[in-house]
Amino acid sequence: MYSSTFIFAAGNYDDEFHRLDQAIAAAAKSIPGYLGEETWENQATGLISNVYYWDSMESLQALMQHPTHLQAKAAQAKWLNGYQVIISEVLRTYGDGRLAHPASQFAKTREAS
Repeated sequence: MYSSTFIFAAGNYDDEFHRLDQAIAAAAKSIPGYLGEETWENQATGLISNVYYWDSMESLQALMQHPTHLQAKAAQAKWLNGYQVIISEVLRTYGDGRLAHPASQFAKTREAS
């Protein structure tokens, strides 16, 4: 499993930003291998973090190469006050089973192997 974390400082959003943001979210969800996502906001710093979970690097790269994602990436400076992307390979996940999370199915398949 892989995760891609997009951390950014919000700037001024416009209609084009919202249109592209919705299109990218729809594209991600339509890619085979998309496991889910979550969003976090740090109130102290104002940074926002979108974490996407993927079953393979190929799935993650499919989003990275999607035309809408490339369009938004090229124009990001219009809407954001900085960003950082972190791509991670997930080695292990675990929990008590009471929290629904995209990584939960990864933990179950890994435990079975």
